[in-house]
Amino acid sequence: MKLVTAFFRLVRWPNLLFIVVTQVLFYYSIYSPLNRNGNFSGFTNTNFILLVIASVLIAAAGYIINDYFDVNIDRINKPDRLVVDKLIKRRWTILQHMVLSFLGLGISFYIDFSSGSFWLGLCNLLCILLLFGYSAALKKQFLIGNVLISLLTAWVLIVVFFCYYSQYKGDSFLRAHDVYLSRFIKLSIVYSSFAFIISLVREVIKDMEDIEGDAKYGCKTMPIVWGIPASKVFTAVWLIVLVGALVVLQFYALHLGWWWSVLYCVAAIIIPLLWVLRKLYTAQVAKDYHQLSNAVKLIMLSGILSMIFFKIYS
Repeated sequence: MKLVTAFFRLVRWPNLLFIVVTQVLFYYSIYSPLNRNGNFSGFTNTNFILLVIASVLIAAAGYIINDYFDVNIDRINKPDRLVVDKLIKRRWTILQHMVLSFLGLGISFYIDFSSGSFWLGLCNLLCILLLFGYSAALKKQFLIGNVLISLLTAWVLIVVFFCYYSQYKGDSFLRAHDVYLSRFIKLSIVYSSFAFIISLVREVIKDMEDIEGDAKYGCKTMPIVWGIPASKVFTAVWLIVLVGALVVLQFYALHLGWWWSVLYCVAAIIIPLLWVLRKLYTAQVAKDYHQLSNAVKLIMLSGILSMIFFKIYS
């Protein structure tokens, strides 16, 4: 039982649950209400379930290989949360990474075969390689690792969008004039952009939290290269951009009469983002940045849960 508990800690099971919630909400709240004309019928419910499983397996493999390469840094940054070499031997983590990666990849190619997509397997293979490259070297480089993880976070939504968009059965005229298809594209861009920006903010905050261990092992993260003050400015700019974009979207929602949606967004997303912006200015020690990182994670969840309103108002 101890090893099972350690394994679930290793794969960050709350984050995996977050992936499931994100993709399921996107399906039921964004895609499903907009498929009234039946032009997206090529991708079956079974394929969607398999897609979610593949996403979870690949993400779990990514968390495992990240902890495998970070074992020395984690001994400094978070010794109390260390799993690799403390609870699970390193050779077993490599085996677990390989098994989960191959399972996720196999499911992806099966989806290609059953749906006629012929792109998902290759894309998820690229994700596996990028996660390995990130863990082995890219995360130690200036900004590259942050952007990569943010893109992969957005991919959790984008992959669902492409699975259904690629199965669109309307002709070229319908594709250009279908209002539901247009909304599907716009909403996919909005939520994937939100996921990218909020993830980038969190990644830089985490780098500020882990600066001690990262510096000892030669990492070139933004706080190490630019310093904490400049990293705070970088993060603050993205927070302001995100808040500004969300405020603009609320005026559009008000025009549609979505009062409860606006109230939720202001209370659960915009105000907490402003709180993070304020606390970022006064943050000094690792504990402060850890608190901010957790707050941003909760805001990300609040943002994803806002998809429910598209189901309510559809």
